[in-house]
Amino acid sequence: MNLVRSELLKIRTTNTWWVFALISLPLWALTLLINWLQADALTSTNPAEVGDQAAQFEAAATPDALSSNLFTTGQFFGLLIIMLLGIIVVTSEFFHQTVTTTFLTAPHRTAVMIAKLVAAGVLAFLFWLVTTVFNLIAGSAVLNAVGVESQLGNDAAWRAIGLNLLAYLLWAVFGVGIGVLIRSQIGATVTGILLYLGGSIGAILVISILANRWGDWINNLQLLVPSLASSLMVTGTEIPGNPPRWAGAAVLIGYAVVTGVAGSLLLRRRDIS
Repeated sequence: MNLVRSELLKIRTTNTWWVFALISLPLWALTLLINWLQADALTSTNPAEVGDQAAQFEAAATPDALSSNLFTTGQFFGLLIIMLLGIIVVTSEFFHQTVTTTFLTAPHRTAVMIAKLVAAGVLAFLFWLVTTVFNLIAGSAVLNAVGVESQLGNDAAWRAIGLNLLAYLLWAVFGVGIGVLIRSQIGATVTGILLYLGGSIGAILVISILANRWGDWINNLQLLVPSLASSLMVTGTEIPGNPPRWAGAAVLIGYAVVTGVAGSLLLRRRDIS
């Protein structure tokens, strides 16, 4: 616990956490607007008008899917922010040259790694909690505005909220793992952003092109992309043509386990000088 408190103190005594919090707010508002427009379109359009995509459209327009989407608003950018915070939890030690002091004070490197993972997880939980409170308030208002009840008692929506927490925690682990792999703060941050944004956008384009050429089964490949697997987890209902939600969670957990173990091994064996 002392190590965890030490890691949290390091974070609290820097400007990093609140700078990211300020960045998160406009991104969350932008995403809420997009989700509002999407919900309005889904509830005001006749599924017969969308042709071959009618089944997917109807599934996305159900109260389960609408509420899950709105109550997890901001996940895409939120996970990016949490990953970057996880990176900084590690790389700030090398950037400020405090890593030697850290390991002299706590020579058991595995314990230090666990403390950093827990500290990143606490940050992830706090960001998720604040975002979820905003989402419950704003999401309920949006649902009422498009003619749907608030869905605060909807089990599917609460499952999506819980899985969203899991996604935040797992992406905190990814961030710590990247920070261990790439000790340069700038290098790790840029790499993380490029992998997250570039990987997501590139995967969507490639999978779409391949699916048009080879069939809808290609859509299952989205499970291999962590950010897309995260989105799949919180859909609230099964969308025809998409992999099952549990598969997204399983793949994401697998990535996190590999990242956490690999990070621990690297931290134990690498020279810190």
